[in-house]
Amino acid sequence: MSAAAARETQAVPAPIVRLNEVGISFRGVRALDGISFDVPQGGVTAVIGPNGAGKTTLFNCISGIYRHEGEIELAGSPIRHLRAHQRASAGIARTFQTPTLLDDEDVFANVLVGTHAWTTTGFTGVLIGTPRARREEREARDVAWHHLTAVGLASLADRPAGALAHADRRRVEIARALAAQPRILMLDEPAAGLSGTESDELIELVREQGQATGMTSLLVEHDVALVMRTASWIAVLDAGKLLAVGEPRAVRENPAVIAAYLGADAEVVA
Repeated sequence: MSAAAARETQAVPAPIVRLNEVGISFRGVRALDGISFDVPQGGVTAVIGPNGAGKTTLFNCISGIYRHEGEIELAGSPIRHLRAHQRASAGIARTFQTPTLLDDEDVFANVLVGTHAWTTTGFTGVLIGTPRARREEREARDVAWHHLTAVGLASLADRPAGALAHADRRRVEIARALAAQPRILMLDEPAAGLSGTESDELIELVREQGQATGMTSLLVEHDVALVMRTASWIAVLDAGKLLAVGEPRAVRENPAVIAAYLGADAEVVA
């Protein structure tokens, strides 16, 4: 699908993220090929597709882990030249398929790491305890505690992250990402390994945070039923190409999506 065709299907002003001909190859194999679509501001947008479609690769391009072809804009500003830590400071936070925590550190310290995306005091300021450094430290700790409480893990603040159950590790990772105060939160298969109830609670938490702050959520998820009842906008990838983009009903009824991914008999409505 061309960039122009994709944009014609999206009557969405001021997207938070715009992808324009994003591509990447690994050893001559095209993992992404000319991906162009907009992520609307606010709410939940989902990226779905078969295994190997390029979903996580796309996340790695947006977050700056991979150097990519084409351009990506965040709130109208090109970010292709920015490295991963710079994109994080610009407002992009993400989680991974497997939670990546500091297992030897306690839960609170793990969440506090997320505040590094917006704190500005350098090492010297912290070392000598300048007023600015002390003020930022208090604010960072307040923000970290707020999000740890929001995910329901305040009682585990002092526990080593490595001792947590899988669902709680997911929550810690999301609290850490939220502590970065992002414009867009990217969730890579957040429901993996969770029960249906745990998945619903996690997505509802993210949705509530978005409503409270204006944050946009971008979701990669294999649970199509969860996607269809959660996302307001969906992009479908297949073999590194954009297959379809639009509202859930249009995507669900798209013949190409049915053939490549959903299947004619798929039950995708909760």
